[in-house]
Amino acid sequence: MNDRVTKLRQNSLETEAYISGERAELMTEFYRSSGKTSVPVQRALAFKYMLEHKEICINEGELIVGERGPAPKATYTYPELCCHSLEDLDILNSRPKIAFKVSPEIRRAYADKIIPYWQGNSMRDMIFVEMSPEWKAAYDAGIFTEFMEQRAPGHTVLDDKIYRLGFLDLLAKIQEHLDKLDYLLDREAYEKQEELKAMAICAQAIIRFAQRHAEKARELAQAETDEARRKELERIADVCTHVPANPPRDFWEALQAYWFVHLGVIIELNTWDAFSPGRLDQHLYPFYKKGLAEGTLDEEQARELLQCFWVKFNNQPAPPKVGVTAAESGTYTDFANINSGGLQANGADGVNDVTYLVLDVIDEMRLLQPSSNIQLSKKNPDRFLKRAARIIRKGWGQPSVFNADTVVEELLRQGKSIEDARQGGTSGCVETGAFGKESYILTGYFNLPKILELVLHDGLDPRTGQQLGIKTGDPRTFQSFEELFAAFKEQVHYFMDIKIKGSNIIERLYAAYMPAPFLSLLIDDCIAKGQDYNAGGARYNTSYVQGVGLGSLTDSLSSIKYHVFTEKRLGMDQLLKALDSDFSGQEAVRQLLINKTPHFGNDHDFADEIMAEIFNAYYAEVNGRPNTKSGFYRVNMLPTTCHVYFGSVMGASAEGRRAGEPLSEGISPVQGMDLLGPTAVIKSAAKLDHSRTGGTLLNMKFTPQVLEGEEGLDKLAQLVRSYFKLGGHHIQFNVVSAKTLRAAQAEPEKYRDLIVRVAGYSDYFCDLSEALQEEIINRTEHTGF
Repeated sequence: MNDRVTKLRQNSLETEAYISGERAELMTEFYRSSGKTSVPVQRALAFKYMLEHKEICINEGELIVGERGPAPKATYTYPELCCHSLEDLDILNSRPKIAFKVSPEIRRAYADKIIPYWQGNSMRDMIFVEMSPEWKAAYDAGIFTEFMEQRAPGHTVLDDKIYRLGFLDLLAKIQEHLDKLDYLLDREAYEKQEELKAMAICAQAIIRFAQRHAEKARELAQAETDEARRKELERIADVCTHVPANPPRDFWEALQAYWFVHLGVIIELNTWDAFSPGRLDQHLYPFYKKGLAEGTLDEEQARELLQCFWVKFNNQPAPPKVGVTAAESGTYTDFANINSGGLQANGADGVNDVTYLVLDVIDEMRLLQPSSNIQLSKKNPDRFLKRAARIIRKGWGQPSVFNADTVVEELLRQGKSIEDARQGGTSGCVETGAFGKESYILTGYFNLPKILELVLHDGLDPRTGQQLGIKTGDPRTFQSFEELFAAFKEQVHYFMDIKIKGSNIIERLYAAYMPAPFLSLLIDDCIAKGQDYNAGGARYNTSYVQGVGLGSLTDSLSSIKYHVFTEKRLGMDQLLKALDSDFSGQEAVRQLLINKTPHFGNDHDFADEIMAEIFNAYYAEVNGRPNTKSGFYRVNMLPTTCHVYFGSVMGASAEGRRAGEPLSEGISPVQGMDLLGPTAVIKSAAKLDHSRTGGTLLNMKFTPQVLEGEEGLDKLAQLVRSYFKLGGHHIQFNVVSAKTLRAAQAEPEKYRDLIVRVAGYSDYFCDLSEALQEEIINRTEHTGF
């Protein structure tokens, strides 16, 4: 890093996150004074009002300009979606980890203006009014979560259209479709008109937003005494004048065009998992190659621009939730994810010179944001994998690794074209999508082990005493494991009906009341259909339900099948008494469950076949259900950090887990139960049919010594290749010892820079909750291959 980048990076790291009232106040002003108009046009005018009135920020020395708020780390709230209470603000301001500073002025603005207008009128308020008593009971019990009660639908990724088309081109396309509307025969012509008008307003607004940055840059240039910086500001003004109104002409303009688009998306709504640039290396490669050929760009200039681009992501903390505690919204990371490598649209190797440049920047910047991954195909060279592996073994959790060939297979199975599948990839944690063409929405997490807990109590929640589930029979009367598993499937069906009914209602609420016309501009085929992203306008529309706790549930069912029905070492009544007492006075039973059970993650068919049976049942229950946007529900297997929350609302479970402890995360084995090494783990995990999912998450932890030298690097690369040859979707690594993590717990001030892989993201270890720290420490520490 040169001096410029060093300073920008350090400022980003040192600046404290704080709540900015700018958006909430401007949004309140707009809605108080807005007249009668259609909902899409109203949302577009609100977006325009925001971009015309928000403060323009150009930071000292930067080359890529624009911030979501008035300054770096200024964090917006979105009161039309979920309005923070004064108690929320106080918690955010005072919590010891992942705090957001709240000034007295902001608190007064909330008390006097924002809360009085939005309280009772937000989307969250509307959602909870519309949910059934059964939904609310299941939600409160921790059977499932619902993302859209806190954030807008988002989870989408850009393709290459903004590098080929400017917003003036998009405006022309909008007008073309407006001119074709048939008001005589198309009963939806008026609705299409209003959506297209809204998109046009948003396109004009983002052009004006860039022009405001150009004006600010010229103003700063006139006052600048340093000649070199003055010329940079003049160049920034030229860049912002040209993009995104027009297609970018060079590498700098390409990055700046994307950044304006990124800001537009995350200012419009607090989309889940921010927004991502997709195949950045492939998108930038033509500009890089052209610049080198013309002599207008060299590798170091491109590196510096990418480094400045990386800082911009790190300046944008994730908007905090409402109803916050120290255990939720426990990260500043907004899950923007950079894909590198993979395949081209024609199926050829997608690795290029910019791919290696991006990997260098990941290595040099060492920032939490943006998150990064490599898309690894069998067509990609080993040099690419080993370059990524050299970063991975440094032990800060990036990049994660995805099987590009399996991702394509997953998307094809979902009905995407081969070209769209090859140009797709992953975002957020591990989720697949057709970039620039799909609305793929994560609807929430589903607590699979909690379902078994209800089955073992005939539908009663032992934590609350409430009859939550259907009565599937007293488990003491079950004569076989098959009876138990049939009861499990009945309960999954019952709760999935509740979950999806609620999600479908929420989809229609967002379609009716919270369109996203700016985001719709960016996703095929919203303009062609005259239909909003939130209403089914995208080419593909997928709703995911994420299964959580696969390892915990597998080991619990393995314990029951093995000890109760096969070996008959335990009676069901004896097991239930041990679980209901949290193993009080039953340590012998607990040790039997832990030490004498076939556990998932050890290439043991007894357990692994149960895992596959669970997945098949879950898949059959979810996959192919229609959503309300002419798309379908699919399954993911990932938790982010919800496995900690889900464990906290459960009693003891049959794999020997005590009440309140975290569940297993992703498709990883139960913490500490994978005893036969990493190759056994991947062989177990590969017995799940990953191609039928939209993403699976596998975490693995190594001691640093295992990966030392070329031999260690080769073994890591071979492990990844082997897992992917078996059909695995994703793998990521922590390279750190439990001893180091314990030391960081004891003296956090000495380990402020210690970064670990949590789930689908990395974070500072010292910023994690104690429960999450313990969960990471307790993951099996592999000391060899």
